Amino acid sequence: MSGPGSDPVEKFFQCTSSAALFPEYVARAVRSGMEGADQLKDLVATVTTIDGVDYRSITAQGEDTKTLKPVAEGAQLPATTIRMNDGLVNLKKRGRMLVTSYEALRFQKLDLFTVVLRQIGAYIARAQAQDAVGVLLNGDGNNNPAEEMNGGSPAALSYDSLVKMWAGLAPFELNTMLAGTETVKSVLNLTEMKDAQAGLNFQGTGQMVTPIGAALIHVPTMADKVIVAMDKTCALEMVQAGELMTDYDKLIDRQLERASISAVTGFAKIFSDASKKLTIS
Repeated sequence: MSGPGSDPVEKFFQCTSSAALFPEYVARAVRSGMEGADQLKDLVATVTTIDGVDYRSITAQGEDTKTLKPVAEGAQLPATTIRMNDGLVNLKKRGRMLVTSYEALRFQKLDLFTVVLRQIGAYIARAQAQDAVGVLLNGDGNNNPAEEMNGGSPAALSYDSLVKMWAGLAPFELNTMLAGTETVKSVLNLTEMKDAQAGLNFQGTGQMVTPIGAALIHVPTMADKVIVAMDKTCALEMVQAGELMTDYDKLIDRQLERASISAVTGFAKIFSDASKKLTIS
């Protein structure tokens, strides 16, 4: 399957029984690429798999769902109501049609072919991460966009503004920060982030510095001058309609092999105030 001595792709098609394994090989290679480029593990609190295309998430409501106040003897306990959201989770299909000639299948090694499939998986994973960030910023259709910190007015980027962001997310824990390319560069160039001890890991391994102990995640598709602060343990739910789907067929008249690879996913907010947005000047 891999390495300099890997078999050619045509070995799958030497008999009917081995040809039946080709879609599974494609699915595993694509899934491997998705896992390698997966940012969702740092964004999603839970994953829900459904059998249909319609899904409503839940939300917690109450006068005060974050604190438990003292209750006098005989008094009624404050209630937290769990109810269905009004809007359905918006599911999107992401995928790619892989078309290759008989000649390419016959002569190419599985090791090389797997590289192409893994890259397709990486594209799907990045697209799903982009969808997740879109829900965090704009809401999931239930009138719950990210709350603007600092009253919505742009704030100067400084270590002080990061500390205020940490405090503003309480009682939730600030453990994840999302930002676009230019904003990440600005954060990394803060004097406190360039401290020799703080930057040693980044300079030596390329792993991001963790401002205020939060994972700083680079999302190239995000707009500049926007930072999303979130508690990844309770902010976002990922909904997927089944697993990664792979279908395969042949076009005999053109001597082509075709495989379709797709995944249907959507995202919903669990606690809408577990993620907030800071716009910087």
